[in-house]
Amino acid sequence: MRAYERMLNYVKVWTTSDSSSESVPSTSRQFDLAKLLVEELKELGIEDAHVDDKCYVYGTLPATKGYEDKSKLGFIAHLDTSEDISGQNVKPQIIENYDGEDIVLGDSGRVIRTSDFPHLKNFKGRTLITTDGTTLLGADDKAGIAEIMTAIERIQSENIPHGKISIGFNPDEEIGTGAHNFDVEKFGADFAYTLDGWLEGHIEFENFNASSAIFEIKGINVHPGSAKDIMVNSQLIGMEINSMLPTETPATTEGYEGFYHLMEITGSVENTKLVYIVRDHDADKFDARNEFLKNIEKTMNEKYGEGVVTLTIKQQYRNMKEKIEPCMHLIDNAKKAIRAVGIEPEVGAIRGGTDGAQLSFKGLPCPNIGTGGAAYHGACEHISVEGMDKVVDIAVELVKIYAQM
Repeated sequence: MRAYERMLNYVKVWTTSDSSSESVPSTSRQFDLAKLLVEELKELGIEDAHVDDKCYVYGTLPATKGYEDKSKLGFIAHLDTSEDISGQNVKPQIIENYDGEDIVLGDSGRVIRTSDFPHLKNFKGRTLITTDGTTLLGADDKAGIAEIMTAIERIQSENIPHGKISIGFNPDEEIGTGAHNFDVEKFGADFAYTLDGWLEGHIEFENFNASSAIFEIKGINVHPGSAKDIMVNSQLIGMEINSMLPTETPATTEGYEGFYHLMEITGSVENTKLVYIVRDHDADKFDARNEFLKNIEKTMNEKYGEGVVTLTIKQQYRNMKEKIEPCMHLIDNAKKAIRAVGIEPEVGAIRGGTDGAQLSFKGLPCPNIGTGGAAYHGACEHISVEGMDKVVDIAVELVKIYAQM
């Protein structure tokens, strides 16, 4: 079975995570895909395949006889999809012999424009998979799962010699908690790759340092007819706080530039909440951003009274670069594998986070390899069949390389 065929089965399963949930996994529906994958892994000969009570799937392909002393390599992908847009009732469109032009997404009124996604011009002649425009596709990261499964099938059917291969699928990556309960010791690999993210041939081993920042503002409400010198409108204070931030947002930054991103604002005269995420690749600049927010809190309380504004900052993840640099064979070998399948590798920094970042800090160095798709977290998500095939080839090449180490 080809990778895209597997993915088309997986995207039928609704696995959207929920950032407001306190449970693990955040949504029980993620078990539906996890159980399906366990059965499929067993059919592929992974005898120890299982899902634990927190929805983490583990399995092992034992080393070929005589290769027991070779590097233990892992492959990881995530079960959940983003809550930014519905992941329920996904209806994929398959576009054969794509003409390189704009793509109309069913009757939704949405269009994937080549002006927004210039790489599509290079996809002319390929088979593309999109949605009908009413949901996301779920290639992030069901493509990664499908590519890992297909690589395992090939390794078995072609009798490719290999060291121990560990397989892991986790919930809740999209809400930043996917690696929290990942059992690195049980997984049993020396190194791993996440298959998640951008186009085939991309390698990522740098990501943002990340925190969440919540301003909670207390106001005073009285009848507006007698409000002079009494009313304190928390919404206006919230607007003032936001105006104090520099215009460094996701829409105005790129590459290694960090940002403040207002995710949510809710409020009334008496109570207002501003929810931000803070991002920067550079650790010192990241710390300075968080200090800047603390200074805003101090300034506003000096102006309006102590306790009017409360800021809560929570660290989310760190840049995995410092953990990957001592293991640069992971990047060198990924480049080697990508070139072996006829692609020139591209190394870039993730403008976001990845399970690999947290796993690297848990002792499992884990850079990221692109899955062949783009425009994730929205209705314009798309991926090519040929790109997925190439990623499977890359994974197989990595197994061959590490079978010699």
